[in-house]
Amino acid sequence: MRVVLGALWMITTLSLAEPTPLRFAISDSWAMPMVQIDGDQPTQGILYDLMLSLANQVGHPAQFQVLARARIAPAMEHGEIDVRCYVTQAWLNNLSGDYVWSIPLWVQRNVLVSAHVPPLSVNVTKLAAQSIGTVLNYSYPTLEPLFATGQLKRDDARSEEQVLHKLVAGRFKYAITNEWTLERFNQQFPKGPGLHVVAVIEEQSLGCYVRNDPALPVQRILRTLLRMKMSGEVDDIIGLYTGDRKQPPQPSPAP
Repeated sequence: MRVVLGALWMITTLSLAEPTPLRFAISDSWAMPMVQIDGDQPTQGILYDLMLSLANQVGHPAQFQVLARARIAPAMEHGEIDVRCYVTQAWLNNLSGDYVWSIPLWVQRNVLVSAHVPPLSVNVTKLAAQSIGTVLNYSYPTLEPLFATGQLKRDDARSEEQVLHKLVAGRFKYAITNEWTLERFNQQFPKGPGLHVVAVIEEQSLGCYVRNDPALPVQRILRTLLRMKMSGEVDDIIGLYTGDRKQPPQPSPAP
């Protein structure tokens, strides 16, 4: 009888146990509107809201690990992270491990920006030899041939926001950033000229990938991301921080 009662107690305890956290990677190089990091934890932003909504809909608590970008892939490989978002396979040529990719969720446009308005748009391939502002460990496939020949040299900072501050300070004439970060940064100069787009460097579709681990609800995660995109929730989250939409994001129904 005691054995039976013990078994029933264990089953009840397990059924009432808190689901294991869904562990998300947060790059310390991200800036608003992607994510705001206070201390060692994200507190708001497009990616924070999306990850938190995803975890809630899947039925697991969200756990965020803020890491240097170069540390994220190894952390995924070692099973320390479950989900990584805002990434494309083109950035991960040597990715090892068993993963499953989501559908594309965002389109990122990387642009070349300057503190001065040029008379004409800039042809990046014809720039004179110089340093340009870049983010440490970020990949810029379109510019790799120019970096390889030395025509352009990287001047790295830890985040896109730091890159733009260095541009304003005159450390270099041009810098690369994504459009959302630029728009957010320029809000600091409501009466000033701000920074100007002088060329579009590349446009890429980004999504998430998940460790293909039997302990994770992989297919539920992917289905939820698909539903969030198709329902407009992803675009609503983006609009909340970029001003493209006026209504707050509406969460998708739980699976």
